[in-house]
Amino acid sequence: MHKGAKIAIGVVATAVVGAAGLGAYNLVDAVAGDGSTGAHGEPAPLRTGPPTAAEIKKTAQDFLAAWESGDTAKAAALTDNSGAATTALTGYRETAHVEKVSLKPGTPQGAKVPFSVSAEISYGKQRSTWTYDSSLDVVRGRTTGQALVDWQPSVVHPELARGEALRTDAGAAPQVDAVDRNGTKLDAKDYPSLASVLPQLRKRFAEDAGGAPGVEVQAVPEGGPEAAAGQGIAPKTLYVVSKGKPATLKTTFDAGVQRAAEAAVNLRDDASVVAVKASTGEILAIANSKKTEFNTALMGQTAPGSTMKIITSAMLLEAGKASPGKPLPCPKYATYGMRFHNVEESENPGATFAQDFAASCNTAFISLAGEVGDGALAAEARDVFGLGLEWKTGVATFDGSVPAESGAGKAAAMIGQGKVQMSALNVASMAATVRAGSFHQPYVVDPSLGDRQLARAPRALPGGVAEQLRGMMRLTATAGTGARAMSGLGPDIGAKTGSAEVDGQAKPNGWFTAYRGDVAAAAVVPRGGHGGDSAGPIVASVLRAS
Repeated sequence: MHKGAKIAIGVVATAVVGAAGLGAYNLVDAVAGDGSTGAHGEPAPLRTGPPTAAEIKKTAQDFLAAWESGDTAKAAALTDNSGAATTALTGYRETAHVEKVSLKPGTPQGAKVPFSVSAEISYGKQRSTWTYDSSLDVVRGRTTGQALVDWQPSVVHPELARGEALRTDAGAAPQVDAVDRNGTKLDAKDYPSLASVLPQLRKRFAEDAGGAPGVEVQAVPEGGPEAAAGQGIAPKTLYVVSKGKPATLKTTFDAGVQRAAEAAVNLRDDASVVAVKASTGEILAIANSKKTEFNTALMGQTAPGSTMKIITSAMLLEAGKASPGKPLPCPKYATYGMRFHNVEESENPGATFAQDFAASCNTAFISLAGEVGDGALAAEARDVFGLGLEWKTGVATFDGSVPAESGAGKAAAMIGQGKVQMSALNVASMAATVRAGSFHQPYVVDPSLGDRQLARAPRALPGGVAEQLRGMMRLTATAGTGARAMSGLGPDIGAKTGSAEVDGQAKPNGWFTAYRGDVAAAAVVPRGGHGGDSAGPIVASVLRAS
């Protein structure tokens, strides 16, 4: 009976196998697909042929569930190209800025499974829900026999092609209308000297002025926007997260003064001019004959010639080394480390300090070089006139350079030669400081925009010195080297001319700075010769329009 029992059991086992042969084969094959072996320790044969409906449904569900949960590794492992899938699904979260995604599979259509996408995008302060439909195909893995998602970029989005990735980013800078102090729109077509200035302002202050760039989801080459630009490929916008918001940016410019400045410099092949409001530092106009990206009026770095005598005089007056009515001879030559001369070797043995200033006598100033310390001029330029401090005008500017020097270098600096470097903006600010009595850093947009701290000079001009300087500049404008240019501009005026010699240049650079009421201006004409004749009329035209 024991033997009969054993035989019976064997028969039952055989019957079970026979009755459920296909089911047992499926079980073994599924295990073998994971790398296990069959019942007798041998590898089960890999499945072949198209995936079954059940496999298609389950594979799609598992893949979408893993993607939705953020398990990128698991989702990628359910595809036939895990590397590419990992990159794309990681980018979906990180570069497309999808914070959360909801994926709902539809009814399979053969091996194709449609699904709906609801992606929550988070970019900066922007939030938006992006909905679209996509699909995936399920195929049989060639090496595993498993049902896998046929990986294509279009799984992520139907319009995504090979070699492309999704990227959410701010678009172009928002539209910004720059206006002058009175609300007049400023356009580079009307004011060509502002062509390099207005884009800087729009880019830097768009958001502070209330504008906002649009945010978009785009299909871009996998190398990013730089790769797109390099290949000349325009990104495809797939979804607009938010539209850009235009803004109006108010500047300190005065359209009327700017128009006059443009007309004045255009009479010369090469000239630059700047006008500022002395009491505030607001820049009213910037103009250049040469319309290039380099804005010479703001960024030029050349010797200012005798306009520098404004600062030198302030230093000498403060130190008690000179006073307007005190005699200070103007010889043809003076030596301090090297020999200096006047324009056309002029002289006035009986001149006063004020007359030396008005006639722009170099030798009179050189004669006092030994009376002041080597760092005195640099300190006066920085501490009173604000030169060399970090100006935050709202656009790129050169802020002046007056290095401390000794010997011939110090003497040359006192008359605006040597290593002293200025732009028209710097020189206009010098005249404005005298007119106002203290330095007001020039600027083109209100400092509250961009939360900018304007530069502040450590101290103002002493009241008496400021009054003396204004008297000397008035004398220059009415009876000195600036009289012809300033004729007819009224009583509240002051001026200073300059001629800066440049090695290898036949004619010196012509400089002129002046004020009329609360407006100060400065111009430079490279190779222009005498500043009163070349740059003077430009400044006068601007002041008449102020």
